[in-house]
Amino acid sequence: MSYLFTSESVSEGHPDKVADQISDALVDNFLAFDKNSRVACETLVTTGQVILAGEVKSNIYLDIQSIARDVIKKIGYNKSEYLFDGNSCGILSYIHEQSPDISRGVVKDNPEDQGAGDQGIMFGYACNDTEDYMPLTIDLSNKLLIELSNLRKENNQIKYLRPDSKSQVTVQYSDENKPQKITNIVLSTQHDDFDDDKIMLEKIKSDILSILIPEFLKKYPYYKKYFNDDIKYFINPTGKFVIGGPHGDTGLTGRKIIVDTYGGRGAHGGGAFSGKDPSKVDRSAAYASRHIAKNLVAAGVSEECLVQVSYAIGQAEPMAVYINTNGTSKINLTDLEISKKVSEIFDLRPFFIEQRLKLRTPIYFETSCYGHMGRMPQKVKKSFTSSSGEVKEIEVELFTWEKLDYVDIIKKKFK
Repeated sequence: MSYLFTSESVSEGHPDKVADQISDALVDNFLAFDKNSRVACETLVTTGQVILAGEVKSNIYLDIQSIARDVIKKIGYNKSEYLFDGNSCGILSYIHEQSPDISRGVVKDNPEDQGAGDQGIMFGYACNDTEDYMPLTIDLSNKLLIELSNLRKENNQIKYLRPDSKSQVTVQYSDENKPQKITNIVLSTQHDDFDDDKIMLEKIKSDILSILIPEFLKKYPYYKKYFNDDIKYFINPTGKFVIGGPHGDTGLTGRKIIVDTYGGRGAHGGGAFSGKDPSKVDRSAAYASRHIAKNLVAAGVSEECLVQVSYAIGQAEPMAVYINTNGTSKINLTDLEISKKVSEIFDLRPFFIEQRLKLRTPIYFETSCYGHMGRMPQKVKKSFTSSSGEVKEIEVELFTWEKLDYVDIIKKKFK
């Protein structure tokens, strides 16, 4: 039976994403100068204020306020009329040292025996909806906002846009769970104040349809087949969106976990990612699970795949590995038999996840908006400055869990 499915996304100017980006910028800066840093930090943003809290164990001292201000200004909150300005907002830090009770479970004499930083369940998911093995609805929602952000920063025709925005895409699926067409697109974007609200709304609608959508399809031609003349667009449906960002709504780290992952497809264990170093399996094992699921689907084992891994705090070996192909397996093995082979291929102890995916490097700021999954693996150079003025230039590899580097190994293992 055919059905409709919807996913949403939010931009880097959304208050929760402002918080995520600050938290992940702190993780990156600590790891840049001390790769063994252990970080679990939270950020709260509201009108004119930033509050930082959490636990850190590191041998480097950082100017945390400067890091937070740089992130806020980079996002675009640099005008006093936004009532949240990176140049003038207040910043309070309540970050303290990590609990020794947690540390003793993670740190072992043999690094390979490193224990999980917490108990919990983590999920990874992949399907063949798109070229990057993501559900179509969340992929579209994220990419529309990436293009809107690019236009805000680069296009002189739409200089009235402000940083906060949200998207939502509904897709019709066939009886066989295949995406057929887009039925609805919701897009709300913050903007400068206009003298006439009606003229303002008409201009925003016109610019979205005549500038954003064509630019999006030009950059991502793969998605043209899902666009059609019957799509219903809901653009700034309240009629006005001047008050936004942390002034319009308080933001917190880790409050957009479905946006960060699969848009409601698959499953989620409940643990947020941003602000955590990779000893926290909430983050590292979720990445490892996505890596497994994506490579299984790309190798042709199944058309979709859900992977669950569970841990006990302080223990290295996972409690269990679960695979669900949702009846789409293309091989003569049960999901339980597939999970056993997966455990033979992928070492899911925290130390080996960190090594395999190169997670002890400062790669996390780039994950903090527009999704942690479905992104392009790439090498980039990043620069960091310590409170003493020491500058580090580091080449890092982003989104390693998106690499299809185990496809041949899986094909051989599953014959």
